Amino acid sequence: MGYLVFLSLVFILTEASVSNAGYWPPSPGFYPSSKFRSMTFNQGFRNLWGPNHQSVHNNALDIWLDRTSGSGFKSVKPFRSGYFGASIKLQPGYTAGVITAFYLSNNEAHPGFHDEVDIEFLGTTFGKPYTLQTNVYIRGSGDGKIIGREMKFHLWFDPTKNFHHYAILWSPNDLIFFVDDVPIRRYPRKSSATFPLRPMWLYGSIWDASSWATEDGKYKADYRYQPFVGRFTNFKATGCSAYSAPRCHPVTASPGRSGGLSRRQHMAMKWVHSHYLVYNYCWDNKRDHSLTPECWK
Repeated sequence: MGYLVFLSLVFILTEASVSNAGYWPPSPGFYPSSKFRSMTFNQGFRNLWGPNHQSVHNNALDIWLDRTSGSGFKSVKPFRSGYFGASIKLQPGYTAGVITAFYLSNNEAHPGFHDEVDIEFLGTTFGKPYTLQTNVYIRGSGDGKIIGREMKFHLWFDPTKNFHHYAILWSPNDLIFFVDDVPIRRYPRKSSATFPLRPMWLYGSIWDASSWATEDGKYKADYRYQPFVGRFTNFKATGCSAYSAPRCHPVTASPGRSGGLSRRQHMAMKWVHSHYLVYNYCWDNKRDHSLTPECWK
C-alpha cells in the first residue's frame, strides 16, 4: 500500500509540474525595453504633488500614500508619440483601495476634455492577486459620460517580490501595453475620434481610490497598514516630444520597419489573453457600445 501511495504522489506531482510548466508567456522574440536608453528620475521628471511623500535613492523613486497624502510626478516635457516605461515594485500585503499608476495624460492642458492612457495597479486584499488595469480615454468626459476602455489582467508573477518593467508604446497607428516586453494589449487607431492625437505628459502616482479600486469599492484603504509604497526605477521616455520637428520618426515595438507587432509578439499576447485577461470592456454587455465604436466588428 505504501508503494502505491508513493506512486500516486509521484503522479500527482508530475501532473502538477506539467500543468504549470506552460504558465509563463512564450518569448515575444523582440525586447523593446532594451532598445531605449534609461534615464534617472531627476533627468526626466519633477514632483507634481505630495513632495513629502516622495524620495529618490540610488536612482529608485519611492512614492507613498498614508492617511495625510499620496504623491505624484510628471515628465518635464510633453510627447506626441514614443515608448514610455518604468520598472515598478508594488507594496505587499493589504493594499485595497490603493492605486499605483503610470500613465500618459493631457488633463492639465485640457481639463474635462482630456486624453489619457493608463497602466494602473488596483490594490488588493490578503491572499488575492493584484489586478493590472489598462485604460484609454479619448477627449475626456466633459459631457458627464466617462468613457473608459478598460482591459484588466492578473499577472504571471508576484509584482511585490521584484521589479518588473511596464510600458506603453504610443505610435500614430496604435497603443501597445507591455509587461516585461510581453505585449498584453494592442489598441489600434480605427478613427481619429477614438485615438489620442494631442501631446501628453508622462505621470506616476499613488492615491486612495477606495470608492472603486478593489472589487468595485467593496474593500477600502485601511491605514492601519500604511504607508503604502510604490517603487519606480529604470525610467524610459523616448520618442517625439511636442517640441520635436514635424518629421520626427516615431519609434516602434516591432523588429520590422513597418511597426505594429510581429507574429511571435502576437502569439505571446494571445497567450496572455488566454490565461490572464480578466475583463474586456468590449465584452461587457452592460456597457453602451454606441460610445465605443472600436468594439464593433
